[in-house]
Amino acid sequence: MAGAVAVARGTAPVRRIAVIGGGPGGLYAASLLKRLDPDREVTVFERNAPDDTFGFGVVLSDETLGGIEHADPEVHRALGREFVRWDTIDIVHRGRTHTSGGHGFAALGRRRLLEILHERCAGLGVGLRFRTPAPPAAELAAHHDLVIAADGVHSATRAAHADAFGPDITEHRNRYIWLAADFALDAFRFEIAETPYGVMQLHGYPYAADASTVIVEMREEVWRAAGLDTCDPAESTTRCAKFFTEALDGRPLRSNRSSWLAFRTVTNSRWSHGNTVLIGDAAHTAHFSIGSGTKLAVEDALALAACIEEQPDLPSALTAYEAERRPVVASTQRAAAASLRWFEELAQYVDQPPRRFAFNLLTRSRRVTHDNLRLRDASFTAAVEEEFGCPPGTPPMFTPFRLRGLELRNRVVVSPMDMYSATDGLPGDFHLVHLGARALGGAGLTMTEMVCVSPEGRITPGCTGLWNDEQALAWRRVTDFVHTSAPGAAIGVQLGHSGRKGSTKLMWEGIDQPLDRGNWPLTAASPLPYTPGVSQVPAELDRTGLDAVREQFVESARRAADSGFDLLELHCAHGYLLSGFLSPLTNHRTDAYGGSLEGRLRFPLDVFDAVREVWPPERPMTVRISATDWAEGGTDAEDAVTIARAFAEHGADAIDVSTGQVVPEERPEFGRSYQTPYADRIRNAVDVPVIAVGAISSWDDVNSLLLAGRADLCALARPHLYDPHWTLHAAAEQGYTGPGAPWPLPYRAGSRTPPTGRTDGPKPRLTLG
Repeated sequence: MAGAVAVARGTAPVRRIAVIGGGPGGLYAASLLKRLDPDREVTVFERNAPDDTFGFGVVLSDETLGGIEHADPEVHRALGREFVRWDTIDIVHRGRTHTSGGHGFAALGRRRLLEILHERCAGLGVGLRFRTPAPPAAELAAHHDLVIAADGVHSATRAAHADAFGPDITEHRNRYIWLAADFALDAFRFEIAETPYGVMQLHGYPYAADASTVIVEMREEVWRAAGLDTCDPAESTTRCAKFFTEALDGRPLRSNRSSWLAFRTVTNSRWSHGNTVLIGDAAHTAHFSIGSGTKLAVEDALALAACIEEQPDLPSALTAYEAERRPVVASTQRAAAASLRWFEELAQYVDQPPRRFAFNLLTRSRRVTHDNLRLRDASFTAAVEEEFGCPPGTPPMFTPFRLRGLELRNRVVVSPMDMYSATDGLPGDFHLVHLGARALGGAGLTMTEMVCVSPEGRITPGCTGLWNDEQALAWRRVTDFVHTSAPGAAIGVQLGHSGRKGSTKLMWEGIDQPLDRGNWPLTAASPLPYTPGVSQVPAELDRTGLDAVREQFVESARRAADSGFDLLELHCAHGYLLSGFLSPLTNHRTDAYGGSLEGRLRFPLDVFDAVREVWPPERPMTVRISATDWAEGGTDAEDAVTIARAFAEHGADAIDVSTGQVVPEERPEFGRSYQTPYADRIRNAVDVPVIAVGAISSWDDVNSLLLAGRADLCALARPHLYDPHWTLHAAAEQGYTGPGAPWPLPYRAGSRTPPTGRTDGPKPRLTLG
């Protein structure tokens, strides 16, 4: 059909369509499906009047607009005539405004957006039934080929068929209210107000020549302390204007039946049930601070219409729609969750230096990064780098960092990675090559795997140790190589004891599975097997056992010092012995080493103190912790701050902040840099250097985390397995040749990207008719 969406036409028998909800997603889906086939009968049920709307302005990205332009140029042209465009963000904090440009926004009033979509639907012959609550989805499904549930965050369709859709709804801690100002802000504005009640924030942006959306947000306890929980809408609006008089220049705010809300994150295990499908907020929500609600709904509509045209039948179309959209939505929701958490924890950032605060805010979702921001606004980024202390021409990751008497030439750490390649705890040629290669590869600090303090403290028969002098001599061979062949590189040892997670097979033979033969007895904080019915039941350490384990750590630390290691890390994470004391899920003791967190900390701190006593005073000690167990009733972020503070008070020079692996029933929130919020929180709450770990995969991520003040060092594991020279290549890709990443002399000829064959042909000079 002329002018239709450019997709391969299938044969899905979708003739009668009911749309529940007349928001942008529902209306756009209706118009697209009708435009693709004018013979379809498409009806939209909207319980409100045509001019009823909530909120004020909506923001659409260039990507979304591009999709609209291809699918329906008429709608795109109509939108284009209405848009207000701007490209700057202002961050206002403690009387200072920092402006970042190059961002590119387009917004219009929500009411005008709906009017454009109403007009388009009406022109195409879509039935618009306003002031008409939709019949139940099940009733509509019996008489229609397709039912599109676009009925929002409080979707009645989703609730009625919860057993089929499997919704998961999480309500968050901040309160917010949508308001408007009758003038146009000249940028997207974030303003922070530190009030007697606590920290509040304003998010504002223009959506017309004479109007701006203004969202006021704060923690619930601040909202209550300010008395906003007892205000009527008019009084709330007046009081919010007084909190942000600078942003408003003394002018009032207005509301549209606005009320205070707590954001709800919605996910569903399935988006379709029979011939009923969820789109937009009914299927998923993303926090307003990344401006994706309308964007996601419109993109859902585009994908659904395309899949119906492409697929041979409706079940295939709905399966394809979900397969296409779910990864995109999941990525957006991860970014939105990071942004939401940042604003929930805003109070911990307000004392940051002003430019760092602004950079931190701009990069909070991890979608805007250091490199991306440098392209958008080089002068702003350069000012942030200067405030951070970057020497001229030096990326943040190549600035040096001092821990006690050890100066690291850059901020990159090769994270501890178990190799399971030792015999009787003895490191061999494999470890020399493995660790030596990574040190040659440019990292400021290369860490060993967890080196076990006793034979019974091994995870597997392939784990390395430091319980005898032969092992110490073998480690000396490794440290000598690093110090001689990679001058300026540091090497650290991580000491640990497997606890209840020991006596298992090599990772590739069956991770966490007990050995078929040759098992050794296990000890732990409490007699709890790692996997009930599968793992060995450990013996609970008594006084004699506790003393013996502490002495094993001390003797291994002495050997580590003699072996020439520059730094020692105590492994108190991932469910191994010392971690097992810290978590309430694995420590059920009733003596002085159990119960409260203070009691659970006692033995790990005893071990730390004993090791610190024998570890050379000029050499730093760090501690790796699991900042959350990712399991109900386990260690959480608040506990992690307390644990980190305790170790810092006992002399830890940095906290290596990992998460999980404590109990098998954990439910981690995997994603890019997913563990860094825990490092960020500890760094700001305790004022101790932190090492961030967890799916940090690019040098851009490293630079971004450092500049935002979320970490002091970044530890990467798998990227260094993929590329032992990851750090040197990161320097080359950034055009950096300074002292933070020197190429070993024998490798210097390879410091530039090797040339490849040309792939570009000569450009055409003439066009002949």
